[in-house]
Amino acid sequence: MARVEHDHADWQAVVDAAHHRAAERQERLIGRLGEDAQYSWDLEQGAITWSRAGAEFCRARLTLIGTVSLSESTWLWSWANDSLPRSAVGDMDTVRQYGELHGFPVLPWESFDHHPGLVREARLVSAAVLDAVGLWTDQAGGIQLHFLLHDLS
Repeated sequence: MARVEHDHADWQAVVDAAHHRAAERQERLIGRLGEDAQYSWDLEQGAITWSRAGAEFCRARLTLIGTVSLSESTWLWSWANDSLPRSAVGDMDTVRQYGELHGFPVLPWESFDHHPGLVREARLVSAAVLDAVGLWTDQAGGIQLHFLLHDLS
C-alpha cells in the first residue's frame, strides 16, 4: 500500500466531527444510566452491565480501544495487545486500517507515550469509525482501560 502523507488539518476535521458525534451520544448514555448505577465489565464476554439495587437494567457489547499504563505513561492499542481475548478487541483492527488508509499516524502505531489529548482524540475517532453508542473508561490497578460501547439494550 502506498504511504499517505499526514495532513493535520484533515486529522483535526475528523477529530472535531467525532467529538461532536460522541458528545451527543454520551449525553444520551449518561441520561439513560443516571448517576447511581453500578457497573461490571467482562473482557472474556466482551460485555458491560449496569445495575441499580442489584437489578440489571442495561447491557452493552464492549470493545477495548486500548490501555494506558500509569506507571510507564504509555498507550497500547488493543489490536496490538496479544494477551487480550478476541471478544475484547472486536473490530479495532478496522481503526488501525482507517489510520493507514488516511495517513493518520496515531491510529496504526502500536503504542505511544501517553498524552491525554492524543488519547482523547484516538478514543473519539475510534468511536466514530466503529459507530459506537458511547465511550467508557475504568481503571484496574495501574492500568487505565478505554472502551467503546455498542448494542445498548
